[in-house]
Amino acid sequence: MTSQQAEETRSPAEVIAEDAVAAYLAAHPDFFERRPDLVVRMRVPHASGRAVSLIERQVEVLRGQLQGERRRLAHLIARAQDFEALSARLHGLSLRLIAAQDLEHMQTVVTETFCRELNAEAAALKLFPLESDAADPDPTVNIFTELLNGEHSLCGPLSTEQSNVLFDELSASIRSAALIPIRAAGRAGVLAIASSDPERFGPDMGTDFLDRLGEIVSQKLRVLHEADG
Repeated sequence: MTSQQAEETRSPAEVIAEDAVAAYLAAHPDFFERRPDLVVRMRVPHASGRAVSLIERQVEVLRGQLQGERRRLAHLIARAQDFEALSARLHGLSLRLIAAQDLEHMQTVVTETFCRELNAEAAALKLFPLESDAADPDPTVNIFTELLNGEHSLCGPLSTEQSNVLFDELSASIRSAALIPIRAAGRAGVLAIASSDPERFGPDMGTDFLDRLGEIVSQKLRVLHEADG
């Protein structure tokens, strides 16, 4: 479509609006100096035929880079907001654990908080002695050997044995879980958060937040053990 044809197809309202814009720009020649963001988004045709000028190509490249930076900034802002929300949840859990007076109260705080704050469908805290010469060693220790021998939490599907030990009658509905190692006062344990969604906790999930939770729970167990002693 030629410029003349485009001119003929415009409605009277469009003509008036464009004339108003033109009059405003003529009266305010410094407008684009005050709004450089609009310059980047503008496309100004020129009589160069099919050839693309160097300046036009540079503008296209810069426009693409700007869009990429905007997407990156939006991603960073979203990550920062997620981190802030997680930090608030961690702080809230810490305060509730400080107030716990015994192991039973602590287990209630942990399971209820996880289900509420992390949108989990089940949570459990399983503790057992570490001593190899214990009179009645807990056979479940071997089920969690990989977790207890490592330094970080593990996420993904559970084995049938693990699910049965941690969640009893709910084990049949569990499809993914986060397992957090607990070590304190001669005992080891597993803090588990589970979901019926197989994608909720995956092997590629970051564990920094979970590891910090484990450290807080482990420290609270030490405090309770010292108080009992």
